[in-house]
Amino acid sequence: MGKFLRILFGCHARADRSFFYHGKQFPICARCTGELIGILAGIPIVICWGYGSVWLMLLLMAPMVADGLLQLLTPYESGNYRRLVTGILFGIALIFFFIHFHRTCVRIATEILKLLIDDPEKAERVMARFM
Repeated sequence: MGKFLRILFGCHARADRSFFYHGKQFPICARCTGELIGILAGIPIVICWGYGSVWLMLLLMAPMVADGLLQLLTPYESGNYRRLVTGILFGIALIFFFIHFHRTCVRIATEILKLLIDDPEKAERVMARFM
């Protein structure tokens, strides 16, 4: 499972950037752990409250992007708990992104289907199942 998670997240799994539990290192780093938690938390958030706007998605992604750039461009090193929190926010934003992407693809497919069949209302009804 650990190798799968490292591949899925593209994680470096460095020991100094990972959490430990009873002396055993987590299979993925603190930031990727946060992303995983955010993705898992994002699903019930969307089910209960709906998905956010594109602006909210970008706002949730900004802390991780800023923290990563700050570490890349300066000698600053953030701690694992900051990496965890920024990863959680980013993971929630990823779920919003997937939903926006899916809905955009369905809208495009609906327009293509309208061009291919004679009944545009039928195309709307068929594609409504995927929204």
